[in-house]
Amino acid sequence: MRPADTARLLALAAIWGASFIFMRVVAPALGPVWTAEGRVLIGGLALAAWFALTGFSPQWRRHLRFYALVGMVNSAIPFSLYGFASIHLPASLMAILNATSPMFGLLLGAAFAGERITPHRIAGLLLGAAGVALIAWSSGGNAGGGIDAGAGPMFGWGVAACLGASFAYGVTGVLIRRLGAGVPSRGIAVGAQLCAAVALLPLLPLLPPASMPSTMVTANLVALGVVASGVAFILYFRLMTDIGVTRTLTVTFLIPLFAFLWGMLFLGETLTWGAAGGALLILGGTLLVTRG
Repeated sequence: MRPADTARLLALAAIWGASFIFMRVVAPALGPVWTAEGRVLIGGLALAAWFALTGFSPQWRRHLRFYALVGMVNSAIPFSLYGFASIHLPASLMAILNATSPMFGLLLGAAFAGERITPHRIAGLLLGAAGVALIAWSSGGNAGGGIDAGAGPMFGWGVAACLGASFAYGVTGVLIRRLGAGVPSRGIAVGAQLCAAVALLPLLPLLPPASMPSTMVTANLVALGVVASGVAFILYFRLMTDIGVTRTLTVTFLIPLFAFLWGMLFLGETLTWGAAGGALLILGGTLLVTRG
């Protein structure tokens, strides 16, 4: 990896670590679907305006179907799932579970894209599964304080939603590898989000916001759209093009560190020993999966 690629990877991790903080503020007020819609619509429109000024064309007629597919799998579905999880889980825990994305990427890549399965990678999958199980077990009750405190009956569904989002990101890697040849990364960044915004529109009247957004909620939603979707997706799809899917997904090593830092600074979150142990197992498993 070139120094520029490393810098992009670190910037992406810092931004997406912060995105879990933004969602924790926005989702309880707007609900999962409105949070996802606001994120992709604001992010997509911001990118469209920027690309119009710079003269970039996403080649809509040529790549519209691909943009729509990636928009559904990489934005509409996982953002709605994370919006749901944000109501029930701390930001740090969501970021830890997000680190399972490369594991799903490996399994799906092996099934559909010729990805190689090795003993190291199998060990990584087992470690990752053990980490998720440890987090679910240690956070299932109210004892212990910190990230474990206040776990309610929806905790398990929140964990399942995060894992579903990680699975969707793994599917995206397969789609990029098999169908994305010749598609501009900047076009995917803007096209996928605008297509996701259109796909989510029919659900909005059925799931109205819980309350009118405050200034704080609105500011976090704008940051979620412009920074965590607009800027981040330019970095993300550029990295996928330059260094490949598997290396790009190593950003999940760093996201929990930034999410924990931002959560500690801005939301007062703490990390218990059970969640920390699960995080180490997941990150260790991810390392084996992506390097094995």
